[in-house]
Amino acid sequence: MLRLPVLVAGLPEVVSGEGHLSSPVRWVHVTELLDPASFLEGGELILTTGMPHPEDPTLLRAYVDQLADIGAAGLVIELGRRYQQVPADLVHACRSRDLPLIVLHREVRFIDVTQTVHALLLDAQGELLRRAQRVQDTFRALTLRRAEPGEIVEAAAELTGCPVILENLVHHAVHCAPAGRPIGQVLSAWPRRSYGTPTPDHTAPSGPEEWLVAPLEHGGSRWGRLVMLPDENDPVIGPEHVMVLEHAATALTLTRLSGRTRWDRAAHETALRDLIERRHRTATEARTRAESLGLPVTGHRLIALLIRAGSSAPREGFGDALAARLAGAGIRALVGGLRPGVVGVLIALARASAWQPTAERVGRFAREELGEDAVVAVGPGVTDLDQVARSFADAEQVLEAVRPGRSDRPFHVTSDIGLPELLYAIRADVRVQRYVDRRLGRLIEHDERHDGDLVATLRHYLAEAGNKSAAAKRSGLSRQAFYHRLRTIERLLGHDLESGPQRTELHVAIMALEAVTERSTADGDGRAAPAS
Repeated sequence: MLRLPVLVAGLPEVVSGEGHLSSPVRWVHVTELLDPASFLEGGELILTTGMPHPEDPTLLRAYVDQLADIGAAGLVIELGRRYQQVPADLVHACRSRDLPLIVLHREVRFIDVTQTVHALLLDAQGELLRRAQRVQDTFRALTLRRAEPGEIVEAAAELTGCPVILENLVHHAVHCAPAGRPIGQVLSAWPRRSYGTPTPDHTAPSGPEEWLVAPLEHGGSRWGRLVMLPDENDPVIGPEHVMVLEHAATALTLTRLSGRTRWDRAAHETALRDLIERRHRTATEARTRAESLGLPVTGHRLIALLIRAGSSAPREGFGDALAARLAGAGIRALVGGLRPGVVGVLIALARASAWQPTAERVGRFAREELGEDAVVAVGPGVTDLDQVARSFADAEQVLEAVRPGRSDRPFHVTSDIGLPELLYAIRADVRVQRYVDRRLGRLIEHDERHDGDLVATLRHYLAEAGNKSAAAKRSGLSRQAFYHRLRTIERLLGHDLESGPQRTELHVAIMALEAVTERSTADGDGRAAPAS
């Protein structure tokens, strides 16, 4: 107001209350009454010529006390009519109550001041109402189209230009919209800062950094909170910030009540994908994001696991159940679905502790929940988030190589991958299928045409490392019958089964056939269709 031309013309001088010049002015009143508090509500700026002011210092102090007690924004006195200079008692009284006192050294038309200021106030209120409508429309639209929580948080950040964070009850930053700031800066030391910021009963500034905090609750039960960090350039929290955060909190609560969103799992899934796909701009950003979700990094060994459901689809809520099981055991982890049928887990363990017991725990739980054909693959432990992507890549290779239901081990690592597993992993490669067809095609066709079992005979022979007697016994055939079949095999394939190199080629072909037929359609009697 003091910068408005209508007041600048009066040569205003601030003689007390300099620290409160940023206080908002709700209205302007011109009054010469000595008891104005009876019609004030707080936030008004009082204009007076001082004509009725008493000479008695006690009455002057009582007048100032009334204004300060009601919360008046300040007192403006125009010199010339009553005073040539402001009484020292009035200045002293205003200073004792820290009430802004402004002296106008030239006359101004008070009507011009009130008209100008009230027009500005009404325009501002109208704009605030228009912005309030836009904010309401924005969050209503997000709610109606069932937007994800991250979209609602992003909208709140865009509307205010301030970072907004959605937290769960254990102060994990489930979603963060940094509003253009580096996310590493926004979430730096997040658990410590968050725990040091109490949650008020209603939307209000809180904590040493004056965060604006909105509790998230329904039916009297609190399930999280929404936090807005002040703007670095303009840290003042205004009514518009409160309005936006409250609308966002309502939208989030309605989204949660719809039952669609798995809050923690969605945040963990995003964090895991960001690490696997190396989306973070800096190592600090990656570490800060992980720690804000409760995963310690510094001084810990990180273990990447992939869980495949096998023949049955993972039951609803498997990730939540696994996360709860790990948390109950005091194990810090990120758990989230990475693609249909596959759940990813990143576990943080003290570097000196063994990782195998935790992997066994996950493997046993996966088999209990997903069936015996569930597979758990473990990547090598790493000590840096930059290495997590490589660890998950190694676990992916193990996952691709292990056949469902073919092992009773609770988990698998890269050292478990032998030739059969390697062939299984690349079974879809056309070159593998062609190799099988070149080496075994005639034998497979003969079995199909004559309803024979020469492929099984060759498999038994190779499995016994060329020991014909043991292979015959394994096949349940007499030696003569078994030898006759071997000669038929040699004739059809044009191979010498006594040759070590040729036997090796056929053995590889047999193992590749088993891998290839895993993905082929079985015929009526259970034998797999030949590869082509």
